[in-house]
Amino acid sequence: MRKISKAKALFSSVMVVSMLALAACGGQGSAPAQESKGGEQQAAAGQPKDGGVLKIGLSSTAKTLDPIAYTGAYESNIIRSIGDTLVRYTSDLSKIEPSLATEWKVSDDMKVYTFKLRDNVYFQPGKYQDGRKMTAEDVKYSLERSAKQSALKRLRGVEKVEVISENEVAIHLDAPNAALLAMLTDGGNIIVPREEVEGWKDQFGTHLVGTGPFMIDKFNQDDSVNLKRSDKYWGPKPHLDGVEFKFITDANMMTNALRSGDIDMVTDVKGQNRAIIEKDPNLNLQTKPGLSIEYMGLNQIEGPTKDKKVREAIRMAVDVEGLVKGVFKWGGAEKSFLPLPKASWGYDASLEAAVPAFNPQKAKQLLAEAGYPDGFKTELYVIASRVPQATIAAQQLKDNLNIDAEIKTVEWGTFSDIVAKGKAPLYIMGWSWYPDPDFFLYQMFHSKQIGSLGNGYAYSNPEVDKLLERATAETTDEAKRKELYSQAMKLINDDSVHVELGLLDVATGMKKYVQDYQVRADGSIFLVNDETNVWLNK
Repeated sequence: MRKISKAKALFSSVMVVSMLALAACGGQGSAPAQESKGGEQQAAAGQPKDGGVLKIGLSSTAKTLDPIAYTGAYESNIIRSIGDTLVRYTSDLSKIEPSLATEWKVSDDMKVYTFKLRDNVYFQPGKYQDGRKMTAEDVKYSLERSAKQSALKRLRGVEKVEVISENEVAIHLDAPNAALLAMLTDGGNIIVPREEVEGWKDQFGTHLVGTGPFMIDKFNQDDSVNLKRSDKYWGPKPHLDGVEFKFITDANMMTNALRSGDIDMVTDVKGQNRAIIEKDPNLNLQTKPGLSIEYMGLNQIEGPTKDKKVREAIRMAVDVEGLVKGVFKWGGAEKSFLPLPKASWGYDASLEAAVPAFNPQKAKQLLAEAGYPDGFKTELYVIASRVPQATIAAQQLKDNLNIDAEIKTVEWGTFSDIVAKGKAPLYIMGWSWYPDPDFFLYQMFHSKQIGSLGNGYAYSNPEVDKLLERATAETTDEAKRKELYSQAMKLINDDSVHVELGLLDVATGMKKYVQDYQVRADGSIFLVNDETNVWLNK
């Protein structure tokens, strides 16, 4: 393996274009500072105080915290407080920085990534180990487990992880992958101890053990997860004594809980609750344009929607502009055109013109040509927080095509299971990930993702597969990668896989005494790292 040179040059060019710090993969990182940075709000509030439990409301339940099995952002936001990845994105998602790995280098052929590990990392104590030191063998075990078993195939292309020494590992890939470092930032790739995984077996998801700032105290299925501070955390000492994540699926109840003080912070704030929070003198609403889209998935292989004309008719029958204005009349979203957020460097605005416009007459004609002149009955699956979108969409399908779409509201675990198995004729969901288009387009449209939540409509187009593979294997140049992704999105649009709905802001409401919390475009919750250390000023 040659030391950095070629890889560094290649990845540096990536950084220039996008500010995505893949350049760091060729260089040497530095250990995070042991003091968090304070913002203006913190300066005004004075010096950070230790103590207290932060209570966070999540808009859906957590089915499992096992990093290889989880499927929802709600779950990853708990996992990130319990475990650490080798590398992570900075809060503004502009670059990738060290976490459990302090530095890394890339082979000339970009198929081997070698990482040096921290020497002061300990697992939280669990039932099957007493809080021992993390080793390179743990990294090998955790990443190979993810590569083989991840529900969303979050670490594809990893042939093996080689233990070079006690504090050094090498990840061997079956092909160059320009998105590998970004993949490693995913909560599904945190490092866990083998003893706990094999000891708990299927129950590991409610007894997760990691190396993070907090550890599980209680897991109350369908109600809450309580975390307490891990005293042997390798990073900055958390100011908080603990965190309680409470599952509140009703948005109005969530806001009421925030106002009454039952919880301190809420995520996923939408609708009238934005205005309520903004007007409350005891609350703050922090928003940021998000790497987050909403869409209606159309089953490609079962039911009427397996016919492309039916899918085209549905796309033309949904007035997306009206739907977004109706659901988000208090702000927080705009119409989406592509299966990629505008905040991603891969977004290509020139493709917007090819997206079918709202045209109910043309939609009726297409549905009749497909053999459904009188419409049909079907089912539309959603979780509770997206019922408003489903209600408007279903009414439009009824009014414009006489399609009776029965709204099936289910909790997240059931939803993800039904969708992943391809059993939902129609479904509305959101997708939020990192700036790299790979995390949207490969996950949602590559045929190898059929059977996972991303490609729950079972979409398969060999030409799209090839383009998505070339976009990570052939080059690290973002301009060239963007061109390949644009070609793929053109084909995806032609195949009518989605009805693109909204492009969403990330909105978090919180008590004013919550200090040093930073809203991120990817919606992830980080409470303690070198950039932030949340505390309570009360």
